[in-house]
Formats: sequence, C-alpha cells, structure tokens
Amino acid sequence: MKIPRFWGALVVAGLFAASAAANAQDAADLSSAAPPVTLSGTLEKVRDSGTLALGYRDSSVPFSFLNTRNEPIGYSIELCKALVSAIEDSINRSVSIRWVPVTADNRIDQVVNGQVDLECGSTTRSLERQKRVAFSPIIYVSGTKVMVKAGAPIRSFRDLAGKKVAVTAGTTNEKALRDLDQKFNLGMQLVVVREHKEGFEAVASGQVDAFATDEALLYGLIAQDAGRHGQFQVVGDYLSYEPYGIMFRSGDPLLAQVVKTTFEELAADGEIERQYKRWFLRKLPTGTSLNLPMSTHLRIIIQTMGAKTE
Repeated sequence: MKIPRFWGALVVAGLFAASAAANAQDAADLSSAAPPVTLSGTLEKVRDSGTLALGYRDSSVPFSFLNTRNEPIGYSIELCKALVSAIEDSINRSVSIRWVPVTADNRIDQVVNGQVDLECGSTTRSLERQKRVAFSPIIYVSGTKVMVKAGAPIRSFRDLAGKKVAVTAGTTNEKALRDLDQKFNLGMQLVVVREHKEGFEAVASGQVDAFATDEALLYGLIAQDAGRHGQFQVVGDYLSYEPYGIMFRSGDPLLAQVVKTTFEELAADGEIERQYKRWFLRKLPTGTSLNLPMSTHLRIIIQTMGAKTE
C-alpha cells in the first residue's frame, strides 16, 4: 500500500513551530532559523530504539490474522502500516516492526505496560477502556451476534435460555452476554474461551450451542474455514454496539495527533475505503469472501473524518 510519508512530520513540526517572522525571509533563512523538534512519549521511544511494536491477533478475520506463512495480515494491519509510515516521517528515521501477538484478554495490559505501541486488531472503543488507553478514529462498526450450526433452533437471544454459549475472555461481547443473561434471567451457561477460533471450534464440535462475538468476526471465521462452508449461520439481532479503533497509550499527545491526522488523510484520500473493499468484499487467502458491504453508518463516519482535512 502506497502511503504518503509526510503527514506525521507535518503534525509534529506543527506542534513545535515558532511564531511567524515579522519580515519575510528566504527559504534558506527560514530553514536555518527553525527550532529543533522535541519528541516525547512513544515517538521519542521509537526514535531512540528504531523499533515499533505492533500487537496483532491470530484469528480476528479479516482485521488481524495470520497467513500461511504466519505473517500478520488484514484490514487493521494495513491501517497500522500506514501509521508506521507516518511515524517514521515524524521522527525522521526508518524503523523496524516488531510483531507482538496479543489476546482479547491481555491486549490492553500489553499497551499500558509498553510492550505494544499500536494494537492492530478488532478492539472496541468504549468509555471504560478509554480510562486506560487511547484510540484512533473509528475504523469499523460492528455489533454482537450469535453463530450456530445450520438448522439449529436458535433465532434470537431468547432462544439462548438454558443453552451453552461461548464468549471470548476480555471482550465487550462477554459483558454484553452477561448483562443480557442477568436482565432477562435466561440461565445461559457461558463458556469463556481464550480466542475467537476456540469459540468457533466449540460450536463445530458440539461442545456449545452458540458462539457470541462481533458479526464481522463471525463471518470472518466462517469464510476462513472454507472446508465447512454452509455448516454455520449467524442469527439474531445485534446485542451490542461495537465501534473499532487502533489502540495506543494514553497521555501521549504527539502520537495522538499523528494518529488523528493520518486517519483524516487516509479517509480523504479514499485509502480506508480501498482497504475495506480489499478485506471485506474481495477474496481472502482462503479463496472465500465475507461479502460484507460497508454500512451507511461507517461510510458517514469515514466521510466526516476525511472532510476534516479539507
């Protein structure tokens, strides 16, 4: 993906620009008079180390998952690579990427503790999480739904009463199901799994009756398992609202500005929409496609994001 390499530099330089000179000077004078850029936080850390740590998920199709060579690929991965380019330009040096596997349960701690600089997965922006970490502008909008075996007598959340339902540890989906169970006294037996693919396999093997997570992830898991095409279905209404973002450390205004400006440029340039088509409408490495057109809600979010740069 070809991404312009000057956005991050403009952001950081703008934060530290001196007041305009009273009299016009030629370009050489302006260049020599410009104050040095003072970096802090993640940008300073990356400049000094030459390494940027990107957190990835191994089964969050099509956002962040592994190809046959065990390399992280996906929609969120490509957007993170655009951020890497902007960060490189803002610190005026090339950096190497250190890929760090994360799970739904440990991803926030990994960012807070500094083991991951950008988390490139399928993480929901929530008010509770924003007390600990920061997020990019919204990159996707989803919601909790339920996957069952084809033909199962489950069509809505009320049909989950007394059923075994898998949820992934540390997700907003887990909280949504627990709240739903308590509110409607459904008596569900929640089975907490470590990763999404475990929930998928639990349904496939008959260990549970259903697996609840974000709709896009369910379709991604089904598409990734082309050998069992037609054996699963996603049912019911949305049980929660899940706006995704790229996660990074809070209290880091320089990085936050680079992230914000880069995404505004990506939206204005049409790159976010191009990446969406690549991962949600075209064939995945498995040869199947999610065939999920962009929602009107997400399209408006991206259009509004891009308009801010005009």
